[in-house]
Amino acid sequence: MNATLPDALAGLLDGLPQGRVAQAVERLIASYRGTTPTDAPVLRDRADVAAYAAYRMPATFEAVRSALAAFRAAAPSWVPATHTDIGGGTGAASWAVAEAWPEGGHRTTVLDWAEPALALGRELAAVSASPSLRGAEWRRARIGAAMRLEPVDLITVSYVLKELDPEDRVAVVTQAAAAAETVLIVEPGTPDGYERIIEARDRLIAAGLRVAAPCPHSADCPIVPGTDWCHFAARVSRSSLHRQVKGGSLAYEDEKFSYVVATRVPASPAPSRVTRKPQIRKGQVLLELCGDDESLHRTTVSKRHGALYRAARDVSWGDAWPPE
Repeated sequence: MNATLPDALAGLLDGLPQGRVAQAVERLIASYRGTTPTDAPVLRDRADVAAYAAYRMPATFEAVRSALAAFRAAAPSWVPATHTDIGGGTGAASWAVAEAWPEGGHRTTVLDWAEPALALGRELAAVSASPSLRGAEWRRARIGAAMRLEPVDLITVSYVLKELDPEDRVAVVTQAAAAAETVLIVEPGTPDGYERIIEARDRLIAAGLRVAAPCPHSADCPIVPGTDWCHFAARVSRSSLHRQVKGGSLAYEDEKFSYVVATRVPASPAPSRVTRKPQIRKGQVLLELCGDDESLHRTTVSKRHGALYRAARDVSWGDAWPPE
């Protein structure tokens, strides 16, 4: 029992008719892009869940892992004892939490309304090296206003808000803010995904939490609505299973996502965050930054900056700036 997530996913589609899997993937893609009603569970049976796990779990895992890394940099000494994964499905976010805190001392509860997703999530977690994953509770629950949350240290809500109507969306964020010390919310890196993140961010701040990442501050976002959106990218290695389901030939893809982590625990947000892919030119690096002075601005780092220039050549989209 020491499998990584790709190991656990390997062979997931064995024995399933390829035509059935392809249909499930097409429907899931339509749902993910917002063209399928989501007032009922998207994952209906084993084929749906297997297709989803192969299609989406690696990308969701990398997005959540990237967001957690930014939070851990802001609060390096904090370790959760309890974790609830709202709408966690097959458990991608829970795998990311287990990797972020590999000590395995936290207790995870995954809530979802699709029993087939919970069943597969439990099956995948059983072969994990993480005691927290192997001992996780997989509980069926209606995600929304009727949900009741127990107090916990950490709540994750990844790629869930889009599936909810406005009333349930507000209820989930409000309840998460009341129940948890730290809340992580991840949505697709699209203009509408960013809008949902900003709405959630405002609600978390109003509830008394402070933003730890990605923003360097808890003031209003300096992006003018409708002109741009804040998002980041996580590199996803494609396994042969991943390429089979997605029909791609590249060994990797970039998952675009928006996120916010807000907390009640002591945290030191980054002084600035790189909000676009750095532009490397001869003798200089151009960085687009969101700063703790609540501004969006560009800075140019040239060779004359010495060590800072060398650091700028290695910095990535989404990283804190300057490096420690």
